[in-house]
Amino acid sequence: MELSLDTSTAFTSLALSQEGKVIAELTWKTGRNQTAETMPGLLSLLRLAEVDRRSIEGVILARGPGSFNGLRAGMSLAKGLAFSLGIPLVSISTLEVAAYPYAATRLPICSMLNAGRGEIAAAIYQSLRGRWRRLVEEHITDPEGLISSIHGRTLFCGEIPEPVAAKISGSLGSSAIIIGGAAGVRRAAYLAELGWRRLQAGDFDHIPTLQPLYLRKPAITLSSKIRTCEA
Repeated sequence: MELSLDTSTAFTSLALSQEGKVIAELTWKTGRNQTAETMPGLLSLLRLAEVDRRSIEGVILARGPGSFNGLRAGMSLAKGLAFSLGIPLVSISTLEVAAYPYAATRLPICSMLNAGRGEIAAAIYQSLRGRWRRLVEEHITDPEGLISSIHGRTLFCGEIPEPVAAKISGSLGSSAIIIGGAAGVRRAAYLAELGWRRLQAGDFDHIPTLQPLYLRKPAITLSSKIRTCEA
């Protein structure tokens, strides 16, 4: 049995699966309370599925990009479980999780998250000849930069800020398929499917060195003088 955790943004999603097939799932809005709410949510999920945590044989984590506190909370819980249970851990890009539900369209899929400061985190994926691929790696850009990089009909998904959706629609017209509303909420069920492929292949992450995917440094950092002294 596998446990999938996504605490990347204001919505947290957890799933229990058997060889990638979900048997129980919880998704709710945590805001910035991932640290306080994720473990109680996991205990509720285990009770719902009538499963003991010792039955978990692998952990699958959405590693970011996303909020600093959210990613840190998910990473800490995932590593703690993997260490304590002696089981493998694999991580998947949060943007890939957002894009994966639309793989069957065979269109280029641009998934995005609000990065603040008028910018967005984005990546592009596509299923080509039965193979799921990342075409453009995760990066920070502004709406104008993203629009200028799009060529041809493209599906846009993820947590898309309304002003960004309006700019994309206005600039690209019918070439842009914009997914919004409830479909923009990521579900750990898709994370479970992606993660199971890596678990099955034995492609595990190295738990001690695994870090969240931060595309931008946190707003509060140590000064260069302090870092020099500590080094």
